Amino acid sequence: MLEPLRQGLPPTDPSGVAGSASCALPARYEAVGGARQFTRSTLERWELGDRFDDVALVVSELVTNALRHALPSDPPREFQDPPVRLHLMRWSSRLVCAVRDPSRESPVAGEAADSAESGRGLFLVECVSDSWGWHPSPAPAGEPPSARVYGKVVWALFRLSDCAKNGQ
Repeated sequence: MLEPLRQGLPPTDPSGVAGSASCALPARYEAVGGARQFTRSTLERWELGDRFDDVALVVSELVTNALRHALPSDPPREFQDPPVRLHLMRWSSRLVCAVRDPSRESPVAGEAADSAESGRGLFLVECVSDSWGWHPSPAPAGEPPSARVYGKVVWALFRLSDCAKNGQ
């Protein structure tokens, strides 16, 4: 899942991997609150609670986009896993939030009218994170080879401060 994310980034020292956490999210908008709670507890466990506000904003936007734009109105019964998953991954110098969904459509950062109540999610992700992107997600293990692409992963990267790198 991470190989496309690594492209164009400084090399990641395998010894610097500090942790990863993942949670499945139901196809309901209430899942956004659960994703924020999962993010808070994970960041606190990793002693990165001071990054919660920015990371939670990005998680909220990525999960909301997955729920709003990536799920069919009548989900197929073939989903054995909940169709949306949140992944948080921490290295010594970076934190990545990634949301997997079943859509093969690329995310589009749109221009929202000043009076619009939505449409700025990816703009906020771009402003708050150090970088973001997406890539196709391979089919989960056990899927037939014909299901070459399961959906996509939309990710956002946060660089961590020197204090976080040293575990202080």
